[in-house]
Amino acid sequence: MGRMDGKVVLITGAARGQGRAHARRLAAEGADIIAVDLAGPVETVTYPAASPADLAETVKAVEELDRRVVARQADVRDTEALAAAVRDGIGELGRLDGVVANAGILNAVKPSWELAEDDWQTMLDINLSGVWHTTKVAIPHLLEQGQGGSIVLISSTAGLRGIPGIAHYNAAKHGVLGLQRTLANELAEHRVRVNSIHPTNVRTTMIENESSARIYRPDLEDPTFDDAIPALAKINMWDVPWVEVEDVANAVLFLLSEESRYITGVALPVDLGMSQKYSGA
Repeated sequence: MGRMDGKVVLITGAARGQGRAHARRLAAEGADIIAVDLAGPVETVTYPAASPADLAETVKAVEELDRRVVARQADVRDTEALAAAVRDGIGELGRLDGVVANAGILNAVKPSWELAEDDWQTMLDINLSGVWHTTKVAIPHLLEQGQGGSIVLISSTAGLRGIPGIAHYNAAKHGVLGLQRTLANELAEHRVRVNSIHPTNVRTTMIENESSARIYRPDLEDPTFDDAIPALAKINMWDVPWVEVEDVANAVLFLLSEESRYITGVALPVDLGMSQKYSGA
């Protein structure tokens, strides 16, 4: 018996990285998956985009665990496309029990007053409005079923503290926390739990690129990812530069499973102590 037997979970940003890890971990515990991803480039984002081949690889990973999966390409900025993907998934898999609003980006790294309008707006459209769109299209299905459910919003330690150079990312991730707290209250009477996860750096394409390196090595004109590793470790309590995607997926599994049946409205750091690290003299 798996901890997610008989459950169907919607995951956005499922083509690779954290999203694929969530799908694989949940499927290993018995869940069927609705996997949604744009699987294409996003304006203002300079690191390599996920592709249809990446989404197909997620499908393969779930099916190798003998679970069902419905995969659709949809942009979380497009509410109608997202709603159609969810309807397709429920139509094939029969129900919806959990949601992981995972899709997100990182674009420009510079002081807030130097951000271009497009950098700011694209960030908020995907990392905040995209999370809201995901909950907006999923919640009516949970309410119609009348059997409760669990929603996990992927925020960041940037949703708990200010990090220079990424004001738009901080603003979006703080907004996700506010959305989580409101949804937890709104959905309490329906026994739908809502929590957020706040990872420190996770080793994915989002941080393993030159744009991210500039956050941590502003002293270098053209830092590489390797240049950034010592600084990445320094921000955490432990001398470890990042958590792995599986570490976040384990937290997602806990918050979706019955083991956390009385936990709602919680901001759960998976952060090597980063959010509470003392940085004084």
